[in-house]
Amino acid sequence: MPPYRTDHLPPLPCYLNGEIGTLDTVRISPLDRGFIFGDGVYEGIAVYGRPGQAPQPFRFDQHMARLARGLAETRIDNPHTPAEWRQIALDLIAAYARSPAAQQPLPQDWFFYFQVTRGVALRDHPMLPGLAPTVFATCLPMKPPTAEQRAHGVACVTADDFRWQKAHIKSISLLGAVFARQISFEQGALETVMFRDGFLSEAAASNVWVVKGGVVSGPPKDNLVLEGIRYGAIEALCREQGIGFELRRIPRAEVLAADELLLSSATKEVLPITTLDGRPVGSGQPGPVYRALYDGYQRAKGALFQP
Repeated sequence: MPPYRTDHLPPLPCYLNGEIGTLDTVRISPLDRGFIFGDGVYEGIAVYGRPGQAPQPFRFDQHMARLARGLAETRIDNPHTPAEWRQIALDLIAAYARSPAAQQPLPQDWFFYFQVTRGVALRDHPMLPGLAPTVFATCLPMKPPTAEQRAHGVACVTADDFRWQKAHIKSISLLGAVFARQISFEQGALETVMFRDGFLSEAAASNVWVVKGGVVSGPPKDNLVLEGIRYGAIEALCREQGIGFELRRIPRAEVLAADELLLSSATKEVLPITTLDGRPVGSGQPGPVYRALYDGYQRAKGALFQP
């Protein structure tokens, strides 16, 4: 058997079980339950920087709360305190700055990805007790939407939501999301907006928001949708801007008749959908609610650095 090759991976820093190594050299057991079963959870946190100031994670407490919920539901012990998780991100950013493979000039904004699996054991389906969780993490430059995408919006397509019934768990078992994202990728679109039994659920890697008559609506927080961290952020921004906000079951016909459609995620922040299944959304251009929420989002980021 030929040796496992990693020479296509950059020697950028990553974290594994208490130590910082590089992506091209770290090794995880093939019997790790994350590899065998997808048995674990993950988080992705935007970490913003400003010249001369320490990087700051966005809505960090909310990410930690969701991580705790996911670990509790999957019956995996949380291996770190919130302060330790934050320090891992800062240590990875510092290691990136020292790396000869780092992007130059050094970026200001980062995406902190980490996952916790149940750990290593001989292959057996039951949730074996007493395993040491495996922790893997990276903190790499953020890849935000382009200026053109912000100015003109993005194209998306629709599909039925064929995933499992526990979508509220941020599980590393992402084959359903991979299939969903491939649908839009093959059609040259940014995202796949999904419907379950005729009602909006979410996109492959984003939450979806419907704007009609100046009110922002999103699917309810239940087991069929991952409660993105921007759920709370969008609600707070709407309250700040005097924009109506509600969570409810949204039929497909309402989505297709929306004045505006928005995506939200850690890397997209808030992003307008202006074409859906080849047809314009509303005016076919980013609308006033998007602009208000995007501006408010930038103010919220700036507030991270205020004394």
